[in-house]
Amino acid sequence: MQRPAVVVLGAVGLLVAAAVVLQTGLWVDVLGTGEYKEGTVTVREGAATTPTGTDASTPETTVAVREDNAGEPLGTVEVRIAQTFNQRYVGLSETESLGPDEGMLFVHDEAGQHAYVMRNMSFPLDIIFIDANGTITTIHHAPLPPEGEQYSAEYPGYGKYVLEVNRGWTNRTGVEVGDRVDLPPEAT
Repeated sequence: MQRPAVVVLGAVGLLVAAAVVLQTGLWVDVLGTGEYKEGTVTVREGAATTPTGTDASTPETTVAVREDNAGEPLGTVEVRIAQTFNQRYVGLSETESLGPDEGMLFVHDEAGQHAYVMRNMSFPLDIIFIDANGTITTIHHAPLPPEGEQYSAEYPGYGKYVLEVNRGWTNRTGVEVGDRVDLPPEAT
């Protein structure tokens, strides 16, 4: 009788350990995230149109916000592109802060419902969901989780892409749901 009990307890212990490793993200420390690509994203006012790509006045590692297709940039953000599962899981959680014009572009395999959390974050974010056709579908203004909590809220939205920037960036630049995002070749 004791031998089966030991086997069962060992199996339960292994399952608990696996759950802790998965929940805390310790597996990312072992597997790593790999290198992040960088690229240019342009946000334009208005409905989705065919992407026009980037222009020579925009550095390769920036997000440029423009009033309209021919307008001057309203703001720029340097971005890293998170394309792998590990990169998306870690996201900005290992980043202590962002400059006023820095962010991260998350790329999912397919458009769909996704939820983001403020796991281990040191600063609040604007979380911008972008459909596969480049249209902004949802914007969340996410505060830090309460003290002592890893994260307390999920921020859902529909899209293939998610752009995270400092909280208030969308208000400062005038970016709204329905605006158009031209994605860099590195993200498509």
